[in-house]
Amino acid sequence: MASLKEMRNRIGSVKSTQKITKALNMVAAAKLKRAQEQAESARPYARKMAAVIANLAAGVSGDNAPRLLAGTGADHKHLIVVATGDKGLAGGFNTNVIRAARDRINTLIANGKDVRIIAVGRKVRDGLTRQFGNRIIQTFELSEHKVIGMAAAEPIAALIAERFEAGEADVVTLIYSRFQSVISQIPTPKQLIPAVVDSDAAPIDLNGAVYEYEPSEEEILETLLPRNVTTQILAALYENQASFFGAQMGAMDNATRNAGDLINSLTLQYNRKRQAQITTELIEIIAGAEAL
Repeated sequence: MASLKEMRNRIGSVKSTQKITKALNMVAAAKLKRAQEQAESARPYARKMAAVIANLAAGVSGDNAPRLLAGTGADHKHLIVVATGDKGLAGGFNTNVIRAARDRINTLIANGKDVRIIAVGRKVRDGLTRQFGNRIIQTFELSEHKVIGMAAAEPIAALIAERFEAGEADVVTLIYSRFQSVISQIPTPKQLIPAVVDSDAAPIDLNGAVYEYEPSEEEILETLLPRNVTTQILAALYENQASFFGAQMGAMDNATRNAGDLINSLTLQYNRKRQAQITTELIEIIAGAEAL
């Protein structure tokens, strides 16, 4: 059985851990507000982009359609972009995204597809390397950027475009964590190439006017679609960042409360053991005095 000194040391150790988890909880709460604002502000822009693309795509068909919209006509080579965080201590945030990616990759492989992976974040690289290490073509570490922005999204979009233009990808899918609330983050797949025309996108109100595009719809889409890929990646990174801080805030709050419960339990055991030791010593003193 542990001695009183060992129990005191353990209580002190748990208290130190509780201070760390409480500090991390406060830091995550402070950073969550800004990250949530970024994620929410990116959503209207992404929706408007979807509406513009849907409006332009309605007038494009056949061989005139850009490759990013029409695709290669095949469905054999899949490029999966998986975005998590570089750090842990965020509950099941990283694990849930990695599990969703692993399930999708296994399904594609079982169907005879050729799958390649772009890992965005150290955690997804570490989580998928053991099973799919030979399929990971590149890893992007977000900790290299002080602030998540276009500088983080553009290299990823450039690599995707390079692989697609080289004929090394027919379908490109992004898997990330969509922020819903502090206690809810949803692993979400989104197809980037071929671009999915959102049939539910709000149509642009032309107020009865008829627009003639100059240059043509095809040329506008040729310019707009690559930007849309970058925009979708950036929006996903914002969602991921908000999800990470939300998950970390919840995990550290739980850890702080669990540490408090453990401290109370250990303190109770310590007091009982100390009382028992004092009682034993008193009995020995009384017995000794009576023997004299």
